[in-house]
Amino acid sequence: MHVFTTAAALRAHAETQRRAGRRLGLVPTMGALHAGHLALVQRAAADNDEVIATVFVNPTQFNNPDDLRHYPRQPEADAALLAPAGCTALFLPTVEEIYPQPAALRFDFGPLERVMEGAHRPGHFNGVATVVSKLFHLARPHRAYFGQKDAQQVAVVRQLITDLSFDIELVACPTLREADGLAMSSRNARLSPEARAAAPLLHQVLQAAAAQVRQGVVPAQVQAAALAALAANAAFTPEYFEVADGQTLQPLVGYAAGRPVLLCVAAWLGGVRLIDNVVA
Repeated sequence: MHVFTTAAALRAHAETQRRAGRRLGLVPTMGALHAGHLALVQRAAADNDEVIATVFVNPTQFNNPDDLRHYPRQPEADAALLAPAGCTALFLPTVEEIYPQPAALRFDFGPLERVMEGAHRPGHFNGVATVVSKLFHLARPHRAYFGQKDAQQVAVVRQLITDLSFDIELVACPTLREADGLAMSSRNARLSPEARAAAPLLHQVLQAAAAQVRQGVVPAQVQAAALAALAANAAFTPEYFEVADGQTLQPLVGYAAGRPVLLCVAAWLGGVRLIDNVVA
């Protein structure tokens, strides 16, 4: 596995691989890798000749300085996991390498980013789109792999690819879960044993809400029941629970036949912010 720390080196590698006619898959991550990340790498390895993984904690997508400061960083351990999963090139840049000067460009994804994560984390998706655009230009992938746990991010990146005419196929991979249903996340490592024991409630609430959607319970009642279930556990501080259109991500008043319903939740648990979603 090649390890690159400069943009120039990554760009040169990608251009060499493309000239050789090889297909490139890109797996962007912020590190602290878990089985969910490695599943993306394995999928990319199955689909492509080369797999470029990136490990970069992107400061421009954090609106909470404490969250950025405490985000887990373990690049050596990450590198050790990537090669066996099928990664052929790892990009480990510094902040200065990615942002030699502050970005002046600002992305606005309209209604797509005015809800859920975008509403609660101002500037988050501008930061995501900025760094993803840079990685697309440097790595020149044919396909890019993202986890469905960050459903709104997947939607934003899909819009980014469309709007800027990137010749890239976005591959969204299913959320991987622990045996008790908790969605795999780098942030889970920060949970205390007590918080970790309580964490599966998020998925349980989503499953109960999905059952209500399938029964035709109106969205407002589904939302209220989910928020009440979370609030009933003193360990949780709910941030939002949305019953949204699976394509536009806009909150639903009623259901339309044949259109997927996306149930999304964000909540604080033991000082750690967790998100999850299911499609009903």
